Amino acid sequence: MTRRGFTTGDAGLAIGAYGFGQLLASIFGGHMADTLGRRKTIVLSMFSAAIAMLLLSQARSLVAIVLFTALAGLTGELYRPAGSAMLTDLVPSDRRVTAFAAYRLSFNAGWAFGPATAGLLTGYSFFWLFLGDAMTSLAYGLVAWACLPESRPSVRREAAWGDAWSSIRRDRAFQRAMLASFAITLVFLQSASSYGLHVTSLGHSERTYGLLLSLNGVLIVCFELPLTELTRRYRARRMMALGYALIGVGFSLNYFARTFAELLVPMVFFTLGEMLTIPLFGAHIANLAPEHLRGRYMGVWAFTGALALIVGPNLGMWVFRTQASWLWAGSALLGLAAAGIMLLDQVTSESAPEAN
Repeated sequence: MTRRGFTTGDAGLAIGAYGFGQLLASIFGGHMADTLGRRKTIVLSMFSAAIAMLLLSQARSLVAIVLFTALAGLTGELYRPAGSAMLTDLVPSDRRVTAFAAYRLSFNAGWAFGPATAGLLTGYSFFWLFLGDAMTSLAYGLVAWACLPESRPSVRREAAWGDAWSSIRRDRAFQRAMLASFAITLVFLQSASSYGLHVTSLGHSERTYGLLLSLNGVLIVCFELPLTELTRRYRARRMMALGYALIGVGFSLNYFARTFAELLVPMVFFTLGEMLTIPLFGAHIANLAPEHLRGRYMGVWAFTGALALIVGPNLGMWVFRTQASWLWAGSALLGLAAAGIMLLDQVTSESAPEAN
């Protein structure tokens, strides 16, 4: 697949650059959320992201594309720790699972409409795609500035990263959660990389791949909130363990799928695992984080995801091209390993509150 002389390898390099920018954003975003404030961090992120997308639209060389993609990753992801910290500040602990599910609902609604909108815009010009992204970022920034409250708790002193790292070094439950998150995110990111190669290698079109991804978004929009109201009644770590197992094993079932109908089954299992896990996990991290370090804890969580983004897609595509069966076996093992970590955490953690 090439466009304007660029190859899939170049695309992988750009994905890695975005991941590197996201990795930096997790560090700076967490710090800014706890010091500058949640709302100001979100506004700065959105305004600067709009500029970064316009710059990226004018990039022509591979070097420029990689640099501006990294900048887009930095600016566009800077808001995430602040957004999660603000949600934690504003919502009581017994409602955080539902709140994080609703937060995800907005993302998945955008996911459902975004690809179709992007396809429509690129039919006119690729510049309109970048301009549309910049305008939506600008609109988000204006809404945040005008409507969002500043929710940062009042503390006697601003916590430094040294305080955060000291807390994290002592927090075994948080460390286990990050390890499990990294393992499952490696699997999760294959849906946007090696999974597409698998679907097209079976003779299906890219449209079929898009339909399968859209099914994921539609299922989440329709069923995640009702499912979350059910699962929040049970122990969070056990539900997360079940979800991780379903993600890993469900994704590995693609090894046996050939027809479109057969491909639907792994996607349903994969999506069910996602719905069971991610709202619970967001609330779990929120409940583990000390009040004055919420931005930093959310930043470390974002850092874990960014690290997986740098490693996962390219590694998955390489494994698929080398020996596809290793990808499916590895996905199942990573999902089961993440599930095992959360079950171990259920047994060994003595003081971390449940996200119920």
